[in-house]
Amino acid sequence: MENHLKRMREDRGWSQGELARRLGVSRQTINAVEADKYDPSLPLALRMAKLFGVNVPELFVDHWEPEEA
Repeated sequence: MENHLKRMREDRGWSQGELARRLGVSRQTINAVEADKYDPSLPLALRMAKLFGVNVPELFVDHWEPEEA
C-alpha cells in the first residue's frame, strides 16, 4: 500500500510530532506509517483523512486488483 501522509504533512509544515499530537498517537506511529512499516487501523486512517480534508483512498492507495473470474 502506498500512502501520501508524509507529503500532506510536510505541505502543512507539520512535524511528525505535531501530526501525532493532532491525531492522539505517538510520533513513532506516524514514522512507521510514513515508512510503510505499519498500516493504520481503519479509525486512525479515517481520522487522518478527515484531518487533511481528503478521502481515505486519496491518502492511502492500494494497488491490489482482484483476479478476473
